[in-house]
Amino acid sequence: FQGVGVKGKRYWDCVLYSSLIKKLIIYRMKLAPYQYIHVKDFNTNITRCIFGPTNFVKQEGEEILHDEPQSFVVLKPYTFAVISDPVVMENGEPVIDKFGAIKVRNGENEIRTDKGYPEPFPLYPGEELVQVDDLTVIPRDYALKVRANRNFIDSEGNARGAGDEWLVRGPSIYIPKIEEDEVEVIQPITIEKNRALKLKANFDCVDCYGKHRSAGEEWLVREQGSYLLNINEIMVELVNAVVLTSFKALHLTATKTFIDVYGKERKAGEEWLVTKEMASTHIYDVYEKLVNEVNPIILNNNEYCYILNPVESGTNKMGKKVLKRGPLAFFLNPGEILEGTIMPNYILGDDQGLLLKALEIYHDEAVGTKLPGDVWMIKGPCNYVPPVEVTIIENRDAIPLDSVEGIYVRNINTGAVRAITGQTYMLNADEQLANKNLPDVVDELLQKQGGVRNRLPHNVVTFRVPYNTVVQIYDYKLKVSRVVFGPDLIMLNPDEEFTVNYLSGSTPKVPGRVKTLCVSLGPTFSTDRIQQVETSDHARLELMLSYNWKFRVDNKEVDGHKIFNVRDFVGDMCSSVASRIRATVASMPFEQFHKSSVRTIRRAIFGFDPKTDRIIDEVENEANNLVIFNVDVQRAEAMDKRTKESLQKTVTQAIETTTKIQEQEARRQAHKVEQEEKAKLVQLVLDDKAKVEGAKKLLLELQAESSGIRSKGQAIAEANAKSEAAEISAKADVTFADLQAKARKIKEFAEIEHDKLMKSLELEHRKNLNLQDINKAKGLADIESKKFKTIMDAIGQDTLVSIASAGPEMQGEMLKSLGLQGYMVMDSKNPINLFTTASGMVLPGDNN
Repeated sequence: FQGVGVKGKRYWDCVLYSSLIKKLIIYRMKLAPYQYIHVKDFNTNITRCIFGPTNFVKQEGEEILHDEPQSFVVLKPYTFAVISDPVVMENGEPVIDKFGAIKVRNGENEIRTDKGYPEPFPLYPGEELVQVDDLTVIPRDYALKVRANRNFIDSEGNARGAGDEWLVRGPSIYIPKIEEDEVEVIQPITIEKNRALKLKANFDCVDCYGKHRSAGEEWLVREQGSYLLNINEIMVELVNAVVLTSFKALHLTATKTFIDVYGKERKAGEEWLVTKEMASTHIYDVYEKLVNEVNPIILNNNEYCYILNPVESGTNKMGKKVLKRGPLAFFLNPGEILEGTIMPNYILGDDQGLLLKALEIYHDEAVGTKLPGDVWMIKGPCNYVPPVEVTIIENRDAIPLDSVEGIYVRNINTGAVRAITGQTYMLNADEQLANKNLPDVVDELLQKQGGVRNRLPHNVVTFRVPYNTVVQIYDYKLKVSRVVFGPDLIMLNPDEEFTVNYLSGSTPKVPGRVKTLCVSLGPTFSTDRIQQVETSDHARLELMLSYNWKFRVDNKEVDGHKIFNVRDFVGDMCSSVASRIRATVASMPFEQFHKSSVRTIRRAIFGFDPKTDRIIDEVENEANNLVIFNVDVQRAEAMDKRTKESLQKTVTQAIETTTKIQEQEARRQAHKVEQEEKAKLVQLVLDDKAKVEGAKKLLLELQAESSGIRSKGQAIAEANAKSEAAEISAKADVTFADLQAKARKIKEFAEIEHDKLMKSLELEHRKNLNLQDINKAKGLADIESKKFKTIMDAIGQDTLVSIASAGPEMQGEMLKSLGLQGYMVMDSKNPINLFTTASGMVLPGDNN
């Protein structure tokens, strides 16, 4: 095919020719064991399978569909294969149809496992190997979720519809089926201590407890361990337990009627409390809702509180109230209300008490039986807690009163009011403080004149009467008045009031301008301006007068009341004096009055005594004993314009003349002072210049001296530095030598000490070894001694004597039998002195 192109028609001719040649070439194929090929017979159009071992020779009209032999499919243990379009098998052999072809289940799949096909198997014509995989191993507590892909009846006889899902639980090995699809491996959920698993049913099912659950229903699994979700169960969450303590409780409400974990039925909307006494931990049920966490109410020894709507027998007693006394710690149940706050016990002292009122019938051994509305009082010392039948009206303390203090007390039964002063007083049960309300003007005057600030309405009204004054007090109940002279202290009785004096004031006098409680007895003065005083020649004048007056009091009982006979005695006095002056001045011309105005006014006021030809010294008003004893004419001016202008012109000219003289004298004094100051300034300038020159001279001297000192100091410093450097170097060498000597000394001393220590340790070691040897030898000797003694004791004295005598006797008998009297055995290693030995062997006196 060289030179043949690859484009157009020639390319397809090339492919066709190559395939024909390939078919012609492959006519013989060797098949080993467990190998196969598919051969197609073009005459019958049937494909058959040839198995090895064999040598296959292709016939005319046949085609080998494989380029090379195909291996059998081998399934390892615990594996499976998926075959698509499997053949129909019967008794282990494929079924042949009437045409001689192998029947095939087209469109189907078949799963083959190692158990069903322990031996290798071939793929028949039409079959295709889709997948070879390991079998799914399901561990313990795990499960495999399986879904049906068609309707079928499983091995257990259960009818499965397409889409149905179920679990295959472990431990097991899942053998797949054509009708089943593996969805996922379900892992177990570990439920730890103090935790619970909240589940939800996505379809109607039966839970692990055998209880029917509707779709959407939720429940808890509380048992510890591993939990495997059912096919129709969905995990919502893991619920943690809430730890309950003495200081924590749970306020719960039921969203649906159910039976809680404690076995009690809870109605929808019911509320209850879970405390430590019920369980140490609590897991919220699906139908329980936390309202809030409740903290305990803790009462100490001296505290109490009231609880409204208390829970009794599991229900709230609405409208009821109970008392809780300390020491106590408790939780408020749902529906219970703490009235107010925690209150301390009423600890009453000797001077304290409580005013009580019965709300219900109350019986007490101390006070007896009290009906509703009864009021009584308890006094200290005591520790009191009011029961629920009693309310406290007020807490009363004994009121300590000084001799100048007091209170108004009203008896609520009779209405009588009395004043209590100068003692410590506690109100009784039928008494209360009475308020004494004073007019606003009296309150204002008490603050200004008596120094009373923020007076309590029930306090006794007090007023300190100043010296040389008098105060009038009126009793509206007795219809009498009394007068108090200062200095003194007034304490008003319940029915007494102050008399307010309205006096004329200002200049000229205006009625009612001055308000006062106390009237001055004098001597004092009053100033008044008298207008429209006309002379006989019709000159109108204005006078400014000041009167000195006083009250004459000889008998306080009689004269004291006369002082208040004339209410506005100041206005009355000024009016009377003005009328007298006008009458007198009207009878004389202006020139005469101007020349003797003071004498004329005094004569008009005091009168003239013809006997002595003198003006009288004083004038007295007998109605109130007011005495005027002096008058001062402060100013007398003409009200007529022309007269006033002429008087004013004369006064003005005099003032101008005096002013000019004073101006000239001031200018002369100013010029004199100016010249003196200029001379002082010139002198100061000259002095300052002289001081500046002296300072310059001193500066130059100091600069020269400083330069010399600087040069000298620098030379001295350099010399001292060199000297100190040399000295420091020498000292450093000496110090270094000393330190080296000390170091050598320390080193030698350390070596000596080390040798000494080693010797002492060695000596001590040898001593210990010797002691051990001695102790060992001593111990061995003791052992040998004990051993010998034990042996001797075991043998006995007679046996020893027999053993000791047995040798010599035996030797004597043997010598006797030999005819010898003695013998000696020796060798060359143990020589014997024969000179001395022979003497022992020869019997004395025996010549033989």
